[in-house]
Amino acid sequence: MTPATAFKVLTGEQMAALERDGSFAGAPVDLADGYVHLSTFDQLTETVDKHFAGHDDLHVAEVDLDALGDAVKWDESRGGQLFPHLYAPLPLDAVVAYGPLHRDDAGRVKRPITG
Repeated sequence: MTPATAFKVLTGEQMAALERDGSFAGAPVDLADGYVHLSTFDQLTETVDKHFAGHDDLHVAEVDLDALGDAVKWDESRGGQLFPHLYAPLPLDAVVAYGPLHRDDAGRVKRPITG
């Protein structure tokens, strides 16, 4: 069973662009791969640790996958896991919560609580 939401990690500049423009076409890696990389909540901490180590000013957007419809595909990636990939720009109206990246006491990335 697939989750109802997924998460996009954004730099502060990318988050500002999403808010300003109402959509986000993707980070350089997204544009190169042809889709916007998303992660489930269970994959989120590993994604941040692997792809954003050493980066400051990171934000997390929680995305309603149902609102994106058929533009979301589940593709096999890291370690054979299925990851949600968005084959369209990310619209702000599909974002149900977002905020600065925070971690809990165990080091896991926390869900955003503001939107």
